[in-house]
Amino acid sequence: MAIAILPHGSSISVAGPSFGRYIRRSTMANLKQQRRGTEAERTFSSPILTAEVLASRLGLEMAVAGLERIFHQPGDDPPASAGTSSRRPIRVAYQGVLGSYCHEAAAVSFPSAAAVEAFPCGARMDAAFSALEDGSADRAVVPAENSLDGPIVRNLDLLLRYPAVRICGELVVPVNHCLLAAPGADLADLRRVVSHPQALRHCDRRIESLDLYVEEVADAAEAARAVAEDGIRDTAVIGSRMAAKEFGLRVLEPNFQDDAGNYTRFLQLSMSAGTASGNVVPGGGARKTTVAFSLEKGVSDLCRAMSFFENRGVPVTRVDHRPNRANPVRFENRTGLGSVVQMDYVFLVDVEGSESDRAVAAAVARLEETAVFVRVLGSYGSTCCSSG
Repeated sequence: MAIAILPHGSSISVAGPSFGRYIRRSTMANLKQQRRGTEAERTFSSPILTAEVLASRLGLEMAVAGLERIFHQPGDDPPASAGTSSRRPIRVAYQGVLGSYCHEAAAVSFPSAAAVEAFPCGARMDAAFSALEDGSADRAVVPAENSLDGPIVRNLDLLLRYPAVRICGELVVPVNHCLLAAPGADLADLRRVVSHPQALRHCDRRIESLDLYVEEVADAAEAARAVAEDGIRDTAVIGSRMAAKEFGLRVLEPNFQDDAGNYTRFLQLSMSAGTASGNVVPGGGARKTTVAFSLEKGVSDLCRAMSFFENRGVPVTRVDHRPNRANPVRFENRTGLGSVVQMDYVFLVDVEGSESDRAVAAAVARLEETAVFVRVLGSYGSTCCSSG
């Protein structure tokens, strides 16, 4: 089948079966084969296999979290803390799949690998939050913002939806997109490059210089797995170093992105107010606080709300807003205009200092006097990694 040549900055849908469909077919074929294998293996040392073994056999990472929830009672054992070895490892849920950038961030966030069990949560972004809520995870790692593409709004919404989940740390990581290929493959062998749409945008000029066909896939790490398992020599994947390590791929070119200032900010989450056990990468004490609130007059009251912090010498470092799902629209009567419909928002503000600091606490208390809703999402330290 002929494949259209791409104009600059665009992607294609390959005539005939697409790579995305190929990945799904390959996954289902592997799943059926592995299921046939397990049918023949009726003798087990235990009637209940561990979640990790089943997940490996079925190729489904979410089985790790799912089976843990079925066969392990939340809070059976306390998580390990620094300097202890008798307690169970800290269970860390991360969004995405094995080999994803979030997997990399989880590994950097909790560098003491012997005391950590990290597991992927797959395509459902709320799964990491649910894992915290039901006790199958002690910590979670989720992306919050990319320096080129802006906030990951879905995770901001989830922070508001799960009131018991708190931010306990922040990690800013430089994005190192790598051009990955099957072992033994060279640039001359490549005809196509695949990745998530965001990664393709980040590497647009570099891709154009190689004159390769481009195809978008939903998950770059899953594409890397397929290329590795099936030895697809003519297809490169833009993915992480972690994907190369996990699946045995060759890194043809590191730092494949167009812009050096490409960073992603990840949040570390817990069900507690702090980081009592399993501290994240050293980032000092609580240097930032995130506060969510909504205002009776919406945006027109925002400057006044910000003055509560400014007047007390508390710098505001970030302001986001999300639709107020509890009350998405407001109707106001304006002189000469009649009834006016206004969209209503929840504002998420980062300020310097801990919620226990006198100035921060006073500003939040003043905000509570005038706001419709106020919630402190967490006070936490922040770490910036120097290399990806």
